[in-house]
Amino acid sequence: MNPIFHALFQKSRYLTNCLNEVLKQHHLYSSQWAILYCLHKNGPMTLTQIWKYLNVEAPSITRAITRLETLGWVQRLDGEDKREKIVTLSALGEERLPAITVTILAFEEEMVGSLTVEEQQQFLKLLEKMKG
Repeated sequence: MNPIFHALFQKSRYLTNCLNEVLKQHHLYSSQWAILYCLHKNGPMTLTQIWKYLNVEAPSITRAITRLETLGWVQRLDGEDKREKIVTLSALGEERLPAITVTILAFEEEMVGSLTVEEQQQFLKLLEKMKG
C-alpha cells in the first residue's frame, strides 16, 4: 500500500474530528458546515447540485439539509419543477455565518500555521496533480 493514502486518510480523519470539536460552539458538525459554506459560496442550490459539488451521496445530503432546516440554518424552496427543491441560507444562517467564519479561519491557521506560504501553495499543487 502506498503510504501517501494512509497518511491522507489519517490526516483527513484527524482534521474532521478537530473541526467537529471546534464547531461544537456553533452547534454544528463539519458535514453541516460544508453545506453552509457551499451555499454561502455558490448561493441557492438544488439538492442535486449540493451532493454533486460535495461529492457525497444524495441521502446523506438530504438528511443533513433536513437537520439544518430544523435548526433554522437553511430554507428549502420550491424550484421550477415541483419535485425540485432549492436550498438557501436562512436569515439566521446569514446572521451567524460571520462568527463561524472567524472560528474556521482560526482553526485553519492553527492547522497550517507551521507551513510557509510557499509550502501551502506547493501542497495545493501536489493535491491538484493527483487524479480525482
